[in-house]
Amino acid sequence: MGGGDRTGARHLSAVDGRTPRPGRGRTAGAGRGRQVGRGRGRGGPRLQPAAARPGGPGPGFGFGPREGERPMRPPGPWDEGTTAQPQGGTLTEEPRTPAVTENTTAPAPVPPRPHRIRGLLLGLAAGDAAGWPAARHRAARMPEWTRRLTRELDTFAEQNATTTLPVPIALNQPPEPLRLGPSDDAEWAAFAAEAVLRAGDDTVLGDLGRERRMRAAIDLTWNAVASEVAAAADRAPEIESAVLPLRARISVRAGLGNLAAGLRPPATGHDNPHFFDDAACVRACVLAVAHPGDPRLAAELAEFDARYTQDGDGVHGARAMAAALAMALAGADPGSCADAALAELPEGTEIGRNARHALALARAADSAFALVPLLEHQIVDHVYSYGIAAAETVPVALALALASGGRVAEAVPAAACLSRVADSAPALAGALTGALGGGDAIPASWRDACRTLSGCALPRLTGTDLVELAELLEAAQPAPPGG
Repeated sequence: MGGGDRTGARHLSAVDGRTPRPGRGRTAGAGRGRQVGRGRGRGGPRLQPAAARPGGPGPGFGFGPREGERPMRPPGPWDEGTTAQPQGGTLTEEPRTPAVTENTTAPAPVPPRPHRIRGLLLGLAAGDAAGWPAARHRAARMPEWTRRLTRELDTFAEQNATTTLPVPIALNQPPEPLRLGPSDDAEWAAFAAEAVLRAGDDTVLGDLGRERRMRAAIDLTWNAVASEVAAAADRAPEIESAVLPLRARISVRAGLGNLAAGLRPPATGHDNPHFFDDAACVRACVLAVAHPGDPRLAAELAEFDARYTQDGDGVHGARAMAAALAMALAGADPGSCADAALAELPEGTEIGRNARHALALARAADSAFALVPLLEHQIVDHVYSYGIAAAETVPVALALALASGGRVAEAVPAAACLSRVADSAPALAGALTGALGGGDAIPASWRDACRTLSGCALPRLTGTDLVELAELLEAAQPAPPGG
């Protein structure tokens, strides 16, 4: 399983003109164990810029592809442009205002803009809220004793063979944190949006080209949080036990710990016990707004970000979601979005096999709801202790988006039915179908319930309005091809 240490290129700072090679080498003496179960095949206010940590990484790493995978394409150079046509499918042009001739007595009405970025963010937030884990994430804002009591009631039910199961409770506390609303996925999506907005700030990175500026902004955003982790680690016996001012996935905590220890991507994502999870896939959905209509560039940007926390299928999944969202933001149909995603998923990987099988099931299904049992029995795993593997959640999201015809009101409830993957599959499905349908596709009741972040994962984002955030992103991003 291990490849041993091999000499190779030293890790480069994120604003270097070159990009470190991805692969499977491990740092000597890293000592981070991998969790056994799935095996190696699975695996508000804006942050102020933080300087990269002093010193360089440790010894260089030699990287190669994981077993059964073809080598991944690394992100291109900082100022790489594109002359190729967007890959992955055909685009449907946004509605345009009909030309007015001299004989026209009155101008034709202008079709409303789809507001696809708004649909993306609100769809993601609605899917995040619809999954049952959201209530547990939001319960983090309750006093600790309320969560302890819930655990004790669960133990009581287990010991006494009681089928009445506990749920997060408020008792004599204000119940607002437990009401329907977004949780961790929406907040980490907003984290990615901060980097996109920072890239548009001429006062910070105005001397760089557009693509290099975007990557530098991502690096600044990660290093700002890593500096907080480093400060917390100084007060703790080890990084893993540090009390952080945030809540995050295992892969994100490990990646931040690696950054704080002086490692650089791709080692931060490779030397990571949850390299295979889908944490970067949620961020990739938002990063796609930087390249509407160009799935290749969107996928490369998503990989650049993903390698801070992921490797293997975790990176493949991020590339796939970014490619699909890039097409959706340009007005493509669900089938073209699925094709763009498949182009980023090697056939020899678990995520590639699952996605192709799931989409074949989706094409034969009568509806998204009819697809649920098939996905539950043929795609979703019931062995591993966490239901967050990108090899499951990304195929589920793509399949439900296709089977629903791109309708968020069908895809999200169906995804929420898959309890094993309900922590992120509904959010991924909601992001894709929300972008396909636009802001008006999100029911008003869901928009009102999900537009404001509670800060249960990133407290500094408490009160962030996703509708306002979408407007900022729309104003900062280029128009899609043909739009």
